[in-house]
Amino acid sequence: MLRRPKPTDSEADLLREQEQFLICGAPSAANVVRRPDKRRGEAGREAGDHNREEDEKSQRDVVTIEDLPDELPSLTPAPPKKSRFKASRVTFEDENAEDRLDRHDTHISVVLSQIVERDTSSTPVSLPVFTGMAFPKVLHRSETSSQVPLSSVGGKKSIFARQIAAQRLKESVTPLRCAPEAAQTPEPKLPKVSVPKLVTGQGLIGPDSPGETIRIHNENQAKLQAMSESEIIGEQKKLLSQLDPRLVEFVRSRKTQNIPSSASPSQQPEGKSNKGTVPHESASRVSDSTSAAVLFQKPQEAEMEVEVEGEGEEELPPPPAMMVDVVPVKTQKEWVHMDKLEPEKLEWMKDLPTPRRKGTTKGMQARFDFAGSLIPPTVDLPTHLGLHHHGEEPERAGYSLQELFLLSRSQVIQQRSLALNTLANVLSKARAGEYLSVLKGNVIATLLDAGLLFLLRFALDDSVEGVMSAAVHALKALLVCAEDEECLDCTFSWFRGLSTFPLLPSAQEEEDEEDEGLDESMKETVKEREERKSDYDVSRQDVVKGLLKMKLLPRLRYILEVLRPSSRVVQDVLEVLIRITRHSSSSAVQVLDCPRLMETVMSNFLPTSWPAPTSPIPQSVYGLPLASAMKLLRVLAASGRHACARLLNSLGVVEHLSCLLSAEPSELLLDPTEALRITTEAYRMWAVATGYGQACNVYINLYQALVKALQSFQQALIPSDPLLPLQLQRILALLSLFTQVTHTAGCHQELQAGMVSSKGEECPPPPPVSWSHVAGLQASLLGHLKGFVKSLNNPVLKDSSLTLIPSYLVYLEAYYRQISKQSCFKPVETLQELEQLTSEVLLPLMSHPFVQGLIKNIKSSSVVCNVQSVHLGSETAPSLPGLACSNWRGSPGLVVASSPFALLTGLGLLLETITGIHKGLSSKFTGLLLSEPVIDYLRSCSQATPTLSHSRAWLLRHEHNLLYLLLRLAHRLVPNHPEVAKHASLYHQVALVLLPWLLPGSEYLAHELLSKIIFSKDFISEGHSGGPEAIEFEELKLYEETQQPRPPSLQTVGTLLRDAYVQLPSIRGCFLTHLAHLESSVLVSRDAFLGHNPWINSHVLPELRGPTLPSDWPFLPLVSLYERTGVSDGGGLAVEELPVGALQAVTHCLQWLLLLEIWRGEALKVVPPVAKFARLSCVFLCSSDLFLERPVQKLTWGLFRLLTRPSRLDSLDLNVPPPGLASFEDLYSALLAQYEAVSFGDRLFGCWVLLPLQRRYSVALRLAVFGEHVGMLRALGVTLEQLGIPIERYTSPPEDSLPLLRLYFRSLVMATLKHCWCPVLYVVALSHVNSFIFSQDAAAQEVEAARRSMLRKIYYLADEVLRNHLLLFRLPNQHSEFGFDMYDQLPPIRAKHLERVLGLQDSSDDKTD
Repeated sequence: MLRRPKPTDSEADLLREQEQFLICGAPSAANVVRRPDKRRGEAGREAGDHNREEDEKSQRDVVTIEDLPDELPSLTPAPPKKSRFKASRVTFEDENAEDRLDRHDTHISVVLSQIVERDTSSTPVSLPVFTGMAFPKVLHRSETSSQVPLSSVGGKKSIFARQIAAQRLKESVTPLRCAPEAAQTPEPKLPKVSVPKLVTGQGLIGPDSPGETIRIHNENQAKLQAMSESEIIGEQKKLLSQLDPRLVEFVRSRKTQNIPSSASPSQQPEGKSNKGTVPHESASRVSDSTSAAVLFQKPQEAEMEVEVEGEGEEELPPPPAMMVDVVPVKTQKEWVHMDKLEPEKLEWMKDLPTPRRKGTTKGMQARFDFAGSLIPPTVDLPTHLGLHHHGEEPERAGYSLQELFLLSRSQVIQQRSLALNTLANVLSKARAGEYLSVLKGNVIATLLDAGLLFLLRFALDDSVEGVMSAAVHALKALLVCAEDEECLDCTFSWFRGLSTFPLLPSAQEEEDEEDEGLDESMKETVKEREERKSDYDVSRQDVVKGLLKMKLLPRLRYILEVLRPSSRVVQDVLEVLIRITRHSSSSAVQVLDCPRLMETVMSNFLPTSWPAPTSPIPQSVYGLPLASAMKLLRVLAASGRHACARLLNSLGVVEHLSCLLSAEPSELLLDPTEALRITTEAYRMWAVATGYGQACNVYINLYQALVKALQSFQQALIPSDPLLPLQLQRILALLSLFTQVTHTAGCHQELQAGMVSSKGEECPPPPPVSWSHVAGLQASLLGHLKGFVKSLNNPVLKDSSLTLIPSYLVYLEAYYRQISKQSCFKPVETLQELEQLTSEVLLPLMSHPFVQGLIKNIKSSSVVCNVQSVHLGSETAPSLPGLACSNWRGSPGLVVASSPFALLTGLGLLLETITGIHKGLSSKFTGLLLSEPVIDYLRSCSQATPTLSHSRAWLLRHEHNLLYLLLRLAHRLVPNHPEVAKHASLYHQVALVLLPWLLPGSEYLAHELLSKIIFSKDFISEGHSGGPEAIEFEELKLYEETQQPRPPSLQTVGTLLRDAYVQLPSIRGCFLTHLAHLESSVLVSRDAFLGHNPWINSHVLPELRGPTLPSDWPFLPLVSLYERTGVSDGGGLAVEELPVGALQAVTHCLQWLLLLEIWRGEALKVVPPVAKFARLSCVFLCSSDLFLERPVQKLTWGLFRLLTRPSRLDSLDLNVPPPGLASFEDLYSALLAQYEAVSFGDRLFGCWVLLPLQRRYSVALRLAVFGEHVGMLRALGVTLEQLGIPIERYTSPPEDSLPLLRLYFRSLVMATLKHCWCPVLYVVALSHVNSFIFSQDAAAQEVEAARRSMLRKIYYLADEVLRNHLLLFRLPNQHSEFGFDMYDQLPPIRAKHLERVLGLQDSSDDKTD
């Protein structure tokens, strides 16, 4: 078989295939046939020609195609036609083409000789109209009355041409009397001749062809006149049935084209209108006569007729009333091209309807003005504001977010700038929370989901500076909140105010499924996973990371370095860089590593020399120092020790600090406001550097300038000075610098001794500054503090004094903490000095009425106590967290001037230090702890449940510091002061709730609370004041009220409590051992808390992923043991395989839980009861026989009895999954498997397994027992008295699960469940089966059949005892022999029901027989 040619075949291949085809002789697939051309007359040629054609045909290749139709199909459009005259022309092959061309191309004289002049004797002559004007009147387009329609001038003409034609027409209608004889001779009226429309005469050859055409037409007309109307209609129908419909349509279309528009019924004269239904032929007669009259008129008359017809054609009928109402304007004749009305194009010109609220419950689309303000839907704004447009809802003013997005990608520069500026204003107001009460949803999150980040990134690359500036402003509005930065600056001088949390999104991505089950070395790193993601995926989870991935930093560097924009854009870029730096330490490193970015900032905005500004507001900030640039350096330095060292050494920040701080702000060639701001930021930058033990040489070099600035404090604080807030911030920054330098100098001696004793081991070098460099500052600063305390009596100065006093207290704490470590420490002098400080400064400060009034605001300013009222007017997105500090000045909080937290924190910090040095001073500060506002505040804290988020964490950290310091003061006073000891339980409760609140970075506080307060017997006063005995009496009273027999074999809870109280030191050691994994974090936190600056690596706190300790930390030893030695596959571990000390750890854990449950129940309220049950289940799951140990069993019995008290049973909801577990069913399945494997019928384990089988819990738990683990019923011998839970909780309401009822019935009938093996479930199964078989409620057919089947089977049971139990069961009764009461005989209703069921069975048996 021959193969088909391929595109790759060469010419030789094709020739070879052709040769093979010819050799095989196979028939071809197609043949060529030349058909004769009928239009050329080839079919009727002579025989000679035909034979010659056959000879030529035999010499050609002929291709024929099979199944080709004889007639060509109709083509649309038709093929081009050939000339019918070409065939009649005689041409010869040997004829010269040039001769043929000369023969056809005759001379022009032949053409000229055939010209015949037209007779113009009867044509009137029109002369111009004579006027009195020197020049002809200029034509104006407003003179439309003289214009003629388009149809009369032959197509589309210009306005000027139409005016000329109208003038000529006017002159031809009224001609001048140039030929009076001709004019007076009346013209003969020609008869109207009917002209045929269909018979044209084409094809007739002869001199009388037009006459022949007329005769044919007259003959047709005569025949039509002789026929009646019915005959005409009949012939018409006959003709239409015989003709092709397409031909009929063609004839009708020709007729329609030839009928003038004036022949329409609406425009005909009154006498010519047709009445009734006229046949088609009759209508043609009327139209033919009209057309004939037109053809035979004079030229003037014909022209007028055309004008009349044209006017009728151009004149439109009056529009309907609705159309007139729609058109907003009245058209004038003078308007160009308005002769045809197009209402849809004039729609935009009509007046807008009045905006009104739609009658719907759905929300309306939000619209904003250019300032970002929301426009209410019912407000009617004037149109000159530019807020109306032709988009959706044109009657409403403003732009929607979708329309702003569309405009931001416009080709028009102004539209792009306007849209971006409007979006920036919307973002600013959204961050301020102005839309929360009026808009549904989160505006910022909505914009981010819509792709705002990519829109702004594209706009940053715009070549137009205005668009780029608007994009930078919008990006700043998205990322930066000015109020957040203000709050962080205000708290910078607070205790540990240098440290901040990274602004990382709290929602972390889950591990990829591809990495599940892989070894740690095989898994992808976080960096590799980030690089693999797209920009959209990264920005959806973290906006800042997405911007960094989109190369934002190089673009910002290009804008600053090359474009050199305006001052506003420069400020926006620097603020954006600050926000990116606050994101995380890795982002700060990327800012530092960006090529030429920091060099550009340093050289342009932090120069060492600059000219004096010529105007208050310079046009360009290039070459001038900016406070924002210095703040960027400060935030970068706070990200880590190495970043700070790079700034100081590589970028030369030390020289810039010296340049700015060596002179007073007034001496700098800057605006006073900017001078104060940049010097304040310089002091803060210096304080951050000294917080690492760096830049200490600058302190030595600038010591005189610092002392001079210190001495000028009093002169700078002028109440009437408008720059007073900036002066206060500058003084606070300087005090922060002194505090950090003091901490660093205090470590000099320790590091010096460490270098000597380290013997080559790694040890930080001692800082250049020593204690002698800072010792002289204390006297001067203490004098300032005394003066500010006295200034509290001055109403003018009290606000300024109260702002500065906390920073002085923090400095004094640093001084006295470090001086006790120095070799020059003199205890006696220091004690006297502390007593003098207490009597002259601290006590007057605490007792001052203004301070007392401030302390009363402690509860209203608290973040912990006011969960709902903190920063409700803020709007953030999950991928872009913020501090939510909008409107912070107008609402109560920690940072406002009326808040006492800054003062109390500084005071508590100083008291913690000085009472540690001079323990006798503790008693003088009891008034602080015993004051009513503080006690009320602590009570509220003990019952609070604060939530954790970025917007609260930075404030919660400061409040946690205050709570810790108050507890530390209580720790010193409780053992020695009875009045304070009365509130010991309150302090202990606060310590317990504070511990799981502590955030990352406060691990040292958690360690101190666990070591000194939480397990201290001094704070658990119930242990030595009759607490255990009171619990025993309460337990006895409970059993008397419930009339339940007390389990004789169980030890009382009171004895267990007494043992737990004695073991408190051991319990503390147990928990500290299990928290040893936090040791490194505790050491880092301790260095920051105690001011060990040379050991601090970063002022950025750990990532905020949650509290330091979980809320269920009391269960920690038990859970950690389960995680290490937990059972799997239903098996257990032998007791000797348990880790060393595991039994003792579990015992101490259970003792602590028992103590908390009874005496500190409020502290465990954060742990749901289902979580408690799940954690305690680890006692049975972590080993095969740990629960059999006597101390463990006693304590677990006690906890079980506490969980199953009537007041607590209702709160135990096992239908919700416990925290940390996917579902409770999985945990319960593990418990059942463990019970079957290792329980040995233990009653405690049996009660634990029976607890979830109550009727109100999920049926899946009961199905697991009676379905998968039915074998455990033989060993579940817990009695009703041992269970301690009312049996009604298991039997009421009746069971409605048919599969479970069948399992109940099956276990009873097959003797899998017996009363002697499992008394509790035997009663439960009897109760539910009995209720089911005698139920009279309507049910499905399947349920009814199951009832009758069970009842019949029970009736015919061979086991008489079980039969009586199932039929005669009455009610559960745990005091009876079997645990339930029985009927002596069936009640009548049940007996009748039984007879009816059995009768049905007998009747069905009879029918079967």
